[in-house]
Amino acid sequence: MSSKPVLHYLDINSLGRGEVVRLFLKDAGIDFQDIRYAYDDTWPATSAKLQAQGITITGKVPALEYNGTILTQHISILRYLARELNDYDGQTSLEKYVVDAVADIYIDWRSQWVANLMNASEDYKNKSTPKYYSILSHYYSQHDGPFLLGDRITYADFAVYQSIDNDEKTGTLPETLPSVLVAFKKAFESRPGVKAYLESGRSTNTQ
Repeated sequence: MSSKPVLHYLDINSLGRGEVVRLFLKDAGIDFQDIRYAYDDTWPATSAKLQAQGITITGKVPALEYNGTILTQHISILRYLARELNDYDGQTSLEKYVVDAVADIYIDWRSQWVANLMNASEDYKNKSTPKYYSILSHYYSQHDGPFLLGDRITYADFAVYQSIDNDEKTGTLPETLPSVLVAFKKAFESRPGVKAYLESGRSTNTQ
């Protein structure tokens, strides 16, 4: 296992779960090897190979090799890293609950987004996404400052940003986004590590 963290994910540009982990690592200033696999008819064989190598139990990615451990499930990876870094989380039990709750709301959104990825339904575009961003705006309105907990970024903010970005990429973002989320997106993209990564064109290292 490499001494440098290794992120395994699909080569699907900025879509998907792996990008959430990638953004977190970039923001945290953690140097890592970024391996991206073609998502085509070769993927089943690649998935089986990764399983045989012990990199993923389920055959799915992302998987992160980190300090001698293989981590899977993107939100669980973020929670693990937040604990390791003693950062990117709430400071009180209530704050931690809020962060976890918003992360769970994102997971619910993602299941619907995946189901509508190839051919988004009118119900998803006109009902599901407006409701999702309305719920998020409730949470983001509880503190002054652009992030979920105000001026302190948390791991859930990375997931929320990914949902906004991915809905925008697939043309399913509501025409009008709540103002607190517009401010959040701007602040998130202005963070030094994230900004440098976005301006780099999200370069790939494809296997």
